[in-house]
Amino acid sequence: MSALEIGYALLIVALLIFIFPAAKYWLKNSPKAEKGDWQAFLFPISMVIAFVAILMLIVAR
Repeated sequence: MSALEIGYALLIVALLIFIFPAAKYWLKNSPKAEKGDWQAFLFPISMVIAFVAILMLIVAR
């Protein structure tokens, strides 16, 4: 195992250690879902999927 791989492993472990408390806080204090949130999420995602599908159709020709 090279020094670079060890460095990457240490970096990942350090990120997990420092991110865990923040993620726990974010999950505990996140805003609650309201009516209409799913529609507000699904519309832009469906537009992106449609755009990518159109691009794939154009490239496949």
